[in-house]
Amino acid sequence: MHLESIRLVQYKNYTKAQVDFSPQINCFLGDNGSGKTNLLDAVFYLSFTKSADQAQDLQCIKHDHDFFSIKGQFAQDGKKRVVLCANQVGKKKQIKLDDKPYKKASEHIGRFPAVLIAPNDTDVIRGTSEDRRKFFDAIISQVDQRYLNNLIAYNHALKQRNSLLKQFAEDDRFDKDLLEPFTRKLIELGMLIYEVRKDFIEQFKPMLLKHYATLSSKKELVEIVYESDFQGNIEWAFADSLKKDLILKRSNKGTHKDEFVFVMDDQPVKKFGSQGQQKSYLIALKLANFDFLKERLKVKPILLLDDIFDKLDDQRIEKLMAMVASEAFGQIFVTDARPERSISIFNKIKQEHRFFNVVNGEVQLRESKT
Repeated sequence: MHLESIRLVQYKNYTKAQVDFSPQINCFLGDNGSGKTNLLDAVFYLSFTKSADQAQDLQCIKHDHDFFSIKGQFAQDGKKRVVLCANQVGKKKQIKLDDKPYKKASEHIGRFPAVLIAPNDTDVIRGTSEDRRKFFDAIISQVDQRYLNNLIAYNHALKQRNSLLKQFAEDDRFDKDLLEPFTRKLIELGMLIYEVRKDFIEQFKPMLLKHYATLSSKKELVEIVYESDFQGNIEWAFADSLKKDLILKRSNKGTHKDEFVFVMDDQPVKKFGSQGQQKSYLIALKLANFDFLKERLKVKPILLLDDIFDKLDDQRIEKLMAMVASEAFGQIFVTDARPERSISIFNKIKQEHRFFNVVNGEVQLRESKT
């Protein structure tokens, strides 16, 4: 599977753009703010039906316009597949595959898998437990539609239970029988989510360890520790937390409180890892993400690398590029604000690669070599 071409209309800083890609390596070169990341984000949007860096779709519309569209043509299993994503102010977002609309955008997730490595991904390392849950939920949801549905249902039940707790506080009353069905729903759905996450981490962990060992030349030992309320007596945990829930007006137990602790040499990476070590850990996480999707979906995801050279020393860059040059990966998209660096790196790689100059929302093919 690979993306053959993309057409943008009024997406972020692009008025119109049509770009044809190499099935192997594509490198977007240009100054910061020129639109390199926006082009990469449009590819991401075709896979996930949302932007990687904008929470609201309307924020992706070019200034002083009222709609955007992204159209991508994929080659998949010997067929041409066309994905259209469009959004207009005041109207429902459109997601179509081969001109047929989906009933729900979630039905599209996993059909054209992609893995993004971007600078703000360090939130996965340095951010909150919610950032880490979202990271792993996004991976699992691409291979397990039932998990995604259970996650959506759990979050809906959580919202309802929290709303009821707030209502109790406002009315200065408490009705245990009214709260119980929502508590039961969180326990039932939470157990299903917990079991999938637990099994996933056991499969994912060896992939992470392998990639970090390669990137770091085995300088550090890494680990993931999964922590959940469901590892104990969850019904007792909910009952014990009820008083706290009523005071704080929110649910304090459940899988929405799960944590994934990233460890390096027996210390939390978040607190004790250097910038280079944190970046290496993140890249190893993302490459493990790639391996997991490839193994489960039997297809090589598109790999999106946004400004990945920053904070990496020469040795780790060399290791990463050796991995990229291997047959393990499929189509790759890279952004770099230093053209001479990427040109030097990729001209040493045997795979076909294309360089694109990006200037103020315009894209031009610079060079193509095999």
